[in-house]
Amino acid sequence: MKQQDEVDRILSEWTSARPDLDLAPLAVFSRMTRVTKHVDRARVQAFERSGLTAWEFDVLAVLRRSGPPFRQSPKILVQQTMVSSGTMTNRIDRMEDRGLVRRLTDPNDGRGVLVEMTEQGQTLVDAAMTRLSDAEERLLGGIPRAERERLATLLRKLALSVDRFAADE
Repeated sequence: MKQQDEVDRILSEWTSARPDLDLAPLAVFSRMTRVTKHVDRARVQAFERSGLTAWEFDVLAVLRRSGPPFRQSPKILVQQTMVSSGTMTNRIDRMEDRGLVRRLTDPNDGRGVLVEMTEQGQTLVDAAMTRLSDAEERLLGGIPRAERERLATLLRKLALSVDRFAADE
């Protein structure tokens, strides 16, 4: 017999209450919502233990992944973190005050600005990434590697489908 989870109970109740509905999407998205809540908690803890907020991690992660000299335009930061330009300006200001990033004049465009990660920013984002990797490994601990890879493939397909739908809105 397969192991039951909380979503199975919820689906059973909805099936009784609304037998006219196709609840297959609810089986997927309700589980994703529940998993996301646990993952979000683990991420917040990993970031806090490293002295960062989740949004600081997001910005620093973009810079870190870009490779040396760890700098990007605010436009790239906006695109990759999916926030507005006004929000990003505020975040850069706050991170600059904390010594995590600095603004530089773009050498290719004297009117442009680049955001560069400081050594302190790199130290904190590296620590946070290590803690995040460890926390997420613990969350996936009960799933064999082959199943993880299959799950990642299926989630990629779902993400592409959702992205296409969201782009049409």
